[in-house]
Amino acid sequence: MRLSDLRERINLSFGEQWAPSFCKDIAISELGSRSVDEALKDGYEADEVWKALCKSHPKETEKYR
Repeated sequence: MRLSDLRERINLSFGEQWAPSFCKDIAISELGSRSVDEALKDGYEADEVWKALCKSHPKETEKYR
């Protein structure tokens, strides 16, 4: 998965208004308690981040899996 695809799915799942804050501020346990932005900075692949988001927020990401 490309980074642009990940960002698009996050925007669709959480809304364009809230997605940037979500990526910056919300720690995901499946990513070692990192935010999306921190995980990507630390070398996680976009598809790993998406899978972790799907696991931690199944209701929000259900439509875009």
